[in-house]
Amino acid sequence: MTVLGIDPGITRLGYAVIEGSRNAPRLVTSGIIGNPKAEHLERLGLIYNELTALIAAHPLDLVAVEKLYFSKNVRTALTVAEARGIILLTAHRADIKVYECTPQQVKIALTGNGRATKTQVAHMLNASLKFERRPRLDDETDAIAIALTALVSYAHTEARDYTKHKRSS
Repeated sequence: MTVLGIDPGITRLGYAVIEGSRNAPRLVTSGIIGNPKAEHLERLGLIYNELTALIAAHPLDLVAVEKLYFSKNVRTALTVAEARGIILLTAHRADIKVYECTPQQVKIALTGNGRATKTQVAHMLNASLKFERRPRLDDETDAIAIALTALVSYAHTEARDYTKHKRSS
């Protein structure tokens, strides 16, 4: 199975492609999509274009994305919701199922503790994937964690199949 994990954001969107099985995962690629100097609509276009290119470069079985949780900063929550919309649209257009998870579900899946720290999650990721290079930013680490969570949890849950509502052309 090959999973694209995404930590949604408008300034920095973390992504990671993981392949294999729950017992033998392998990090294929990871990084950040974003241009903090770009205008808002240009950032959304960049997210769409970069995700489309990632999907074209990797035969994916699943896109895993973090669910939105309400923030005290409504403006930030709204812009992240727009990025999530682009992510869901991109997966839909590529006919790829979507797995959604909360930060707590990621922590439980990887550490067994829903209140684990980012350091504890990063330690478990390194133990599972044996990083050749450490992720530079938390957004990238979070995307790797989301992808690995989907890989180990997908068989036990249902993914949202946004593709089944697709119109016939």
